[in-house]
Amino acid sequence: RDRKKCQREWAGPGIALHQLYYDPNIENKNLAQKWLMQAQVSPQAWQFCWVLLRPEKVPEIQYFGASALHTKISRYWGDIPAEQYDTLKTQLFSQIAHFASGSKIVLTRLCVALASLALNMMPEAWPGAVSEMVRMFQEEGGEVDGRARCLALLELLTVLPEEFQTSRLPQYRKGQVRGALGREWTAVYPLLQQLLRQPDSPPLVKARVLKCLSSWVLLDVPLNESEGLVEASFTALADPELFDTAVEAIVNTISQPDSQRYVNTLLKLVPQVLQLQEQLRDAIQNGDMETSHGICRIAVSLGENHSRALLEQVEHWQSFLALVNMIMFCTGIPGHYPVNETTSSLTLTFWYTLQDDIMSFEAEKQAIYLQVYRPVYFQLVDVLLHKAQFPTDEEYASWSSDEKEQFRIYRVDVSDTLMYVYEMLGAELLSNLYDKLGRVLTNTEPTTTWQHTEALLYGFQSIAETIDVNYSDVIPGLIGLIPRININNVQLADTVMFTIGALAEWLADHPVMLSSVLPLVLQALGNPDLSVSSVSTLKKICRECKYDLPPYAANIVAVSQEVLIKQIHKTSQCMWLMQALGFLLSALPVEEILRNLHSLITPYIQQLEKLAGETPNPSNKLAIIHILGLLSNLFTTLDITKQEEESGENAPPIKSVVVVLQQVFALIQTVLSKWLNDSQVVEAVCAIFEKSVKTLLHDFAPMVSQLSEMLGQMYSTIPQASALDLTRQMVHIFASETNNFPPIKALFELVTSVTLTIFQQGPRDHPDIVDSFMQLQAQVCFWFLISFTLGFSLLFRCPFLSHFSSLLSCTELIPRCADIPPVGQVVQENGKLLLLAVLEAIGGQSSRSVMDQFAEVLFCLNKHCFALLTVWLKEALRSPGFPSSRVSNEQKDTFSQQVLRERVNKRRVKDIVKEFTLVCRGLHGTEYAADY
Repeated sequence: RDRKKCQREWAGPGIALHQLYYDPNIENKNLAQKWLMQAQVSPQAWQFCWVLLRPEKVPEIQYFGASALHTKISRYWGDIPAEQYDTLKTQLFSQIAHFASGSKIVLTRLCVALASLALNMMPEAWPGAVSEMVRMFQEEGGEVDGRARCLALLELLTVLPEEFQTSRLPQYRKGQVRGALGREWTAVYPLLQQLLRQPDSPPLVKARVLKCLSSWVLLDVPLNESEGLVEASFTALADPELFDTAVEAIVNTISQPDSQRYVNTLLKLVPQVLQLQEQLRDAIQNGDMETSHGICRIAVSLGENHSRALLEQVEHWQSFLALVNMIMFCTGIPGHYPVNETTSSLTLTFWYTLQDDIMSFEAEKQAIYLQVYRPVYFQLVDVLLHKAQFPTDEEYASWSSDEKEQFRIYRVDVSDTLMYVYEMLGAELLSNLYDKLGRVLTNTEPTTTWQHTEALLYGFQSIAETIDVNYSDVIPGLIGLIPRININNVQLADTVMFTIGALAEWLADHPVMLSSVLPLVLQALGNPDLSVSSVSTLKKICRECKYDLPPYAANIVAVSQEVLIKQIHKTSQCMWLMQALGFLLSALPVEEILRNLHSLITPYIQQLEKLAGETPNPSNKLAIIHILGLLSNLFTTLDITKQEEESGENAPPIKSVVVVLQQVFALIQTVLSKWLNDSQVVEAVCAIFEKSVKTLLHDFAPMVSQLSEMLGQMYSTIPQASALDLTRQMVHIFASETNNFPPIKALFELVTSVTLTIFQQGPRDHPDIVDSFMQLQAQVCFWFLISFTLGFSLLFRCPFLSHFSSLLSCTELIPRCADIPPVGQVVQENGKLLLLAVLEAIGGQSSRSVMDQFAEVLFCLNKHCFALLTVWLKEALRSPGFPSSRVSNEQKDTFSQQVLRERVNKRRVKDIVKEFTLVCRGLHGTEYAADY
């Protein structure tokens, strides 16, 4: 009868679990999962979890029972009476012993539950917890055989440090428990040592021992106290069944930051690593990538984590140099990354670290190390450039797109390493690369492949992209060699382009050399396979060398127009090309700018006129956005200020961009009349004018009135962040000008009114508008804000959005309420709304991560509006259930008094708010609050 009653009572979890695992209906699965999550944290879980662990249950149900136990112990420890600790511990030991020969996944969850119990009880309530665990499972008895008990104990010891790493213990308890666990290592070490060195220990047991070691070293176990186990782990590398776990154990042990203190132990490890070289070579010869990868990880971990400590042991310099050479061998491991090998990439960080450590020594000591290691780094450059070489065309064609992308990223890492190595080797490195490239290009024998040439150029490019090479005496020679390259391959052509682009600043100082390389760039511009490299290189040259390009301008514009008309390039590259032309035209005389502008954009204006007359459809929408984008990017870089300044005071100013904009304005209005409800078209239109305003600044004045009117129409029809951003630019530049003030004022009032309506309807649906509007408000000058009470008032009604910029604006404006009457009036009229919004957020409507911002608003109000805040707080907190139903009137009174007392200590107000928000959320005193 009791069993049937129990089955009826706890049938719910079983049914829900059956639905979760076996029901094909996804809706039922989701409902079951939701119900189980709620059941897991319910008070009833303490009873049903033991029922679910019964032997007749299937493993999936048993697993849920064990998980429920862990959840209750780890998250709701405060619910367990102290007198039940020992009973719970005994039950868990019993269950683990039972499942030692049962389901592995259930055993693991039970071990995690017992580990959580131990962590919560240590050290006071359960001193010597680990020692007791070891003793309990070493005792003979019961039906569980010795091997099963041993594996269960190892599982328990393994999950214990892992559970500590993820536990929700308060910070002060973490320190106590970590210390207690550290002291327990003396009970764990002998057991692991015995099992690992015991000849008759099964491989499975040894593997678990190694895994347990990996887990415990995360607790910063001193390296000298695990020395014997690390030695045994090196021995285990010879066993293929133990290799992976042995690698993890060794790497984890020597990677601990504290390990560098134990130099004597580290010196013992170096020869053990060096002894792996034969195994490494055999693995490479046999194509065993896993073994070569694991040995490389060990060598790199030792070198990378302890290079300085080992460098300082001068009497052992030869053994460390041998380790460095072993890592060099790993860097140059045969094969192409990532297809034939995946190891070499692991070593790159080591070369950064070693160089940093060498360069950090005092000058005298550094000179000695450089004498030893500069040759090593020259060898490294050769190895890296060899590894960066492309495979044969046939092999590369067989690679997947993912493999090609990984290889591209690998080459970027190689490039970064070369750039870093330059800091040690200096100009000699460039000379070295130049000599090799010269020999390759002047070699009449056909033995040199294009891959070799490309790799040497890639080395130059890697350095020139980030290092100032203007003083280098080899660059003129390099520029002279580039036209001699037989460019018969896309990859080589790309690298030639990028190398020229990397030398753009040098070309600006040596414009006579432009004639050697510019024809190559313009020729490549017509090749769609070289789209990115050729366009980006032309853009760099036009940006850096624009004042030296007028003799070439006509040719550049003609070639660019041709490739744009033929639509050779994708959208992004078309935009870059327009930016390049903007830089180029900026350096021309004003008349030539105007002539080239008309020539360049007339085809697009004609196309736009045609599109404006068509019925809207997806195809012509894309064409419109593309044309608007081209114009926008052209205006982004077209700056004629200098030319007009040089034309003299008496010369009539020709504002070419404004002239063009005025010509197309009516056309854009026509386009908008049909596309005003399309956010993408509106955004593209705003982009044109935003770029133009930024470029022209006050020269844009003739268009302020008509643009303000159009912006207002756009924002009223379809409120959009891009229109607000453009408004912000207009306000920033033109609001202080008398002639432009009326249209700017009208525009500001309109967007403010429309935005207020949006906020009243549901601001959370428009986060981009909220962000842009608050940036607009924050930027507007005080006197301008004062002119528009509506906008200023709105600023105080928006913090309920939990938006940083609105809160920031409030804390900036409130201190001015005493000396600027209009500000004081707005604070007096709207301050209570602000306070209610802040209290609502503290009560639980906003993330706990932003409570400091709300505390700052309270502090600001208290400091500058104390009398008003006193009244507002009393009125606001009088409402029942506000700001949370979980706080009593007494708690609200305490909070109010604490806030009002603090008019100097902002840090204290933040602590008060954090404490109160936890109470409001029902989290005060829980483990969730521990790290807050």
